[in-house]
Amino acid sequence: NVQVSRETICSLKKYEELLIKHNNGLNLVGKSTINEIWIRHFLDSAQVIDLIDKNINSCIDIGSGAGFPGLVLALLLKHKKFKVNFKILEKSPKKCNFLKLVSSKLGLNTEIICQDIKNIEKMNCDFAIARAFKPLPEIFKIIHSKINFNAKLVLFLGAKQSGLLDEASKNWNMEYKQRKSITSGDSLIIEVNKLEKLD
Repeated sequence: NVQVSRETICSLKKYEELLIKHNNGLNLVGKSTINEIWIRHFLDSAQVIDLIDKNINSCIDIGSGAGFPGLVLALLLKHKKFKVNFKILEKSPKKCNFLKLVSSKLGLNTEIICQDIKNIEKMNCDFAIARAFKPLPEIFKIIHSKINFNAKLVLFLGAKQSGLLDEASKNWNMEYKQRKSITSGDSLIIEVNKLEKLD
């Protein structure tokens, strides 16, 4: 249950307007979801807000695309008075310009990083998150050496990916919790608190 203020609703409406305005040129969201932005993208992103507590100082959104979930979470936490620094990582320069535009218009505490995660040696963060990024085994392979050992990792897994958890456990020692997505009964939210490569 995601409770938001009137001010937050107004900010999300501005975000929606910018998405619609720039979508044709940047392919920010699929055409089939452009009329379902509030459920398919805003609510879907917001459903993990409870996993971010006041002790978290820095969060990185990996492969943010149109800003999901990073910009949505940054917006919600701004209105909750949480002082979390969001690093929004996206390799497309055009999409990065869009992310900077939204962040500026909404007054968000974000750092837009226009790079491919594969080219980054180390990311200092307490919390890392990825939605619609890459297949689960590839995410673990890319991320495990790049984030802090004790950082929390939250992943959005679609229906096709949920079955990859068993496969991943063959190569990784991990402690995680899972729950069903509130926007899709076939999708999962995975909270990984420990991730170590098995020899």
